[in-house]
Amino acid sequence: METQPKDPTEELISEINRTPEEYRPLLLRIVRSFREGVMLPSADTSFKAGWRDAMEDNTQPVDTLWEGIDAK
Repeated sequence: METQPKDPTEELISEINRTPEEYRPLLLRIVRSFREGVMLPSADTSFKAGWRDAMEDNTQPVDTLWEGIDAK
């Protein structure tokens, strides 16, 4: 009987090793997409994007941000 590793990294490696070679490129894409989806951008990146929006006048007045959000 195979002992299951307790460390998530070991479990991930174990699952990768059980995945057929031909599916590993797709698995890699899934993992990268997941990481990109859960990672927050750096403060520097966020500030630059906000500054660019402000300079391009791509803003909304605060009092209009929640218009239409109420479900009826």
